[in-house]
Amino acid sequence: MLPRDRRAPVVLLIVLLSLSCLFIFYPVSNRDMETGSNQGLEKAAFAAGCFWGVEARFRELEGVVDTAVGYMGGHTEDPTYEEVSTGRTGHAEAVLVEYDPGRISYDELLDAFWSMHDYTQLNRQGPDVGSQYRSVIFYYTEEQGEKALESRPGDAVTEIVPAPEFYRAEEYHQRYLEKKGW
Repeated sequence: MLPRDRRAPVVLLIVLLSLSCLFIFYPVSNRDMETGSNQGLEKAAFAAGCFWGVEARFRELEGVVDTAVGYMGGHTEDPTYEEVSTGRTGHAEAVLVEYDPGRISYDELLDAFWSMHDYTQLNRQGPDVGSQYRSVIFYYTEEQGEKALESRPGDAVTEIVPAPEFYRAEEYHQRYLEKKGW
């Protein structure tokens, strides 16, 4: 046992080490992701049908640091899933992707996007029908917009538009398939 006068510095050291582990191992928060405050990381947003599967596919890619599912491209402020699912808000189910461009390029994200859904179907993906399931690339920079247009297959009905506000979906939708063990 340490003498009484040496316990305080040891306890302080343990607390500081514990806090530093939080900063090293704690995942990037979605709030940081939405504001783009993580140095060196970039964001991209895609809609390709039900956001559960789209998010899971992007999370598999090396260099993708974080994802969040939500709603983009509509006219209702801060919509709920129930509102979006009616198709009346104009939003698409979207995935916000935060990535490290030193490990994965935007072009590679585009390749993944085009390969994960049927971009020739208007307002649907498989059994999911409605404008909320449309194919969209939401770009954050002019360079992203140009790359998206260049990569677009000739038969794609995919919209390529500047990124509007991202509304984070309810927590039970985040990493849904991961939570369900699929």
